[in-house]
Amino acid sequence: MEESDRVARRWEDLDIDILVKIFQSFDIIELTSGIATVCTSWRMACCDPLLWRTLDLSMMKSNFIKIPLEPYVYVDARSDKTLNHLLKTSLSLSQGNIMTLIFHFNLYVSDDLLTYTAERCPRLRRLVMPAWNRIKKTGICKAIRIWQDLESLTMPSIANPPYLLEEIANNCKNFSELKVMGPFDNFFAATIIMYLPKIRVLSLRCSMLVKDTLISILDELRNLEVLNISHCLLIEIPPSPAPRRIMRELDQCILDKASRLREFLTCMKDSCIMCQRTRNDEGLMRWYKYEEGVWKADEVSSLSL
Repeated sequence: MEESDRVARRWEDLDIDILVKIFQSFDIIELTSGIATVCTSWRMACCDPLLWRTLDLSMMKSNFIKIPLEPYVYVDARSDKTLNHLLKTSLSLSQGNIMTLIFHFNLYVSDDLLTYTAERCPRLRRLVMPAWNRIKKTGICKAIRIWQDLESLTMPSIANPPYLLEEIANNCKNFSELKVMGPFDNFFAATIIMYLPKIRVLSLRCSMLVKDTLISILDELRNLEVLNISHCLLIEIPPSPAPRRIMRELDQCILDKASRLREFLTCMKDSCIMCQRTRNDEGLMRWYKYEEGVWKADEVSSLSL
């Protein structure tokens, strides 16, 4: 074939569907690296909803040091700048199509950035929250009011849960799944019972859990279908002056109450590595000590990452 007879094809002339298929193999860093600025066709492909059903930032951690005053962490300015660029670029390209948003538990998102995020992904159905330190009550409440389609929340433990759960109860009518990563006391349980009585799935894996709190959950959450207490440090507190004790197995009372559930997920084996870790950490898992990504696991498939 003569050189003059050859038809040169340009990348920007590639079919949009093919471009989208290629871009689906890219990670979030590559997608936000500037490829959307190459040409109109590439930007159209980068904005395709197929690429943005889930925004997974679970690989991003803030560069921070702990400090004695609120918010008890100081985040390096360069770390903040990187997160701001990546998140805002993603939200621009996604055009409001993000339904699942996943943050790393050691990502310290500012209050303003959380609000900005909520306003640009109003259709969110599942949220895996970052650390609480820099998020104020007003910020998370404003976000929840926007996220009226929210169905599932994974969150670090919170000192004062009522305002958050009340906001979810008032705004998220389809909310059904909650995972708490941290100690779970009777106050937290009472708050769930008050504001989320129709919750169907609850995961407390790798947490400290008092027997009476567990019984309250089983007695009061009558719509509960799935409860995961795998690798929990289960504590029984007898009448004073007897000391509290660690339960090595579930008694028949708990098993009877849990029998109505569709799934009751437990593991209290001395040989289980995760059970050993929960005991060693006294019910407050130091996830940073363990393999990267181990915090994402859950025996409930809909909550696993």
